[in-house]
Amino acid sequence: MAETSGDFAQALRREILRSEQQRMRVLAAILVFILCLTSIGLQVLPGLRERMFPNGIAWWMPLAGIGPFVVYELGAVAVLSRRMAAGKDFPQLARFANALIETSLPGVIIFVLAHHMTPQLVFGFWPPMLYFVFIVLSTLRLDFWLSLWTGIVAAVEQFGLALLLLPLDISATAPEQALVYHFSRSIMLMLAGVAAAVVARALRQQFENSVAAAAARDKVTNLFGQHVSPVVVEQLLDAKLQSERRTVCVLFLDIRGFTAMTRTRSADETVTLLNDFFAEMIEIVDRNNGFINKFLGDGFLALFGAPLDDPSAARNALGAARGMLDAVDAWNIARPRQALRVGIGIHIGEAVTGSIGSPRRKEYTAIGDTVNLAARLEQLTKETGARLLLSDPVRAAAAASDAVDLGPLAIRGYDDPVRVWRL
Repeated sequence: MAETSGDFAQALRREILRSEQQRMRVLAAILVFILCLTSIGLQVLPGLRERMFPNGIAWWMPLAGIGPFVVYELGAVAVLSRRMAAGKDFPQLARFANALIETSLPGVIIFVLAHHMTPQLVFGFWPPMLYFVFIVLSTLRLDFWLSLWTGIVAAVEQFGLALLLLPLDISATAPEQALVYHFSRSIMLMLAGVAAAVVARALRQQFENSVAAAAARDKVTNLFGQHVSPVVVEQLLDAKLQSERRTVCVLFLDIRGFTAMTRTRSADETVTLLNDFFAEMIEIVDRNNGFINKFLGDGFLALFGAPLDDPSAARNALGAARGMLDAVDAWNIARPRQALRVGIGIHIGEAVTGSIGSPRRKEYTAIGDTVNLAARLEQLTKETGARLLLSDPVRAAAAASDAVDLGPLAIRGYDDPVRVWRL
């Protein structure tokens, strides 16, 4: 459980850092756009420039005011990228400091412009509106308190600059000089910060839900492999997987003479042939409510009745085996130059099931005499010339009326003969 929690926290941290990186890039792009727009406007609209800036303004002022913030954002993106590559987080204190520095840009612009144009006109110009851009983008931080902090910084800075630069009076009749006028503007920035904080919390919750779902599916994939059917995956997500003894039906399949076939085929051709063949087998197992527990070179082990209970495990396993033989026949007709022969053994009984492996990699599997006997039956198909052999418990549980009784047969590793049926 600790490993799963650690993986979840790490995955969530990565997603948050990616979102923060995206926010920085968007903000840098917006600042570059504003810088280009204002610089071009000062050059191509001299009449408007003279009316707005009666005291004059140098062409390099936009670059001096906005440029450092652009460089800062690009530098912050680079630092964050390096920390992400090293698997490190962004310290929370640094996040608040970063928010303070970024949100101070509109204040810097307001302060500078107030020395080149009428201060009252500055507060009706676009720089104060820039605070809302920072507040909106703060939602990508996915942190309630950082978004709220951005709104607080914006509200305090704007009202503080109004007190510093304007002759405010609580009883003034002109709105631009009234204290309550600018105070109400700051209150709106504060409310915008609150709204952004609520949105950031909702986004983070969605991120957490998505990461949790992905982590759960990764856990299922790690335990059962990529060949588990989507329906089974959904059921496994809600199941509590415990080590236990349970009745399972085990099916072994092996491709006869495949090792000799590989001597005349290239590696790519061999792998492609196996992948194509196994793809058909996986579909058949999925349709019969089983899953392929592991591939064994040119064969595989499939389980029915685990990890999910299945009263029809024997019938499903036999149905899957019949489907496999039909698929092999169709394969050989369609691909005579790649014709295959298979042997299948099936046994049902009690086995120990659970997740086995190391803390870094576990696999759900079944172990015990039931698994061993199914493997022996598959090997026995070579001696009997059969393609499919069943143990007596499977024949009885699956009600295989067309099975042919081969009688008690000696099986390697077993003192007493085992009754075997052929299909």
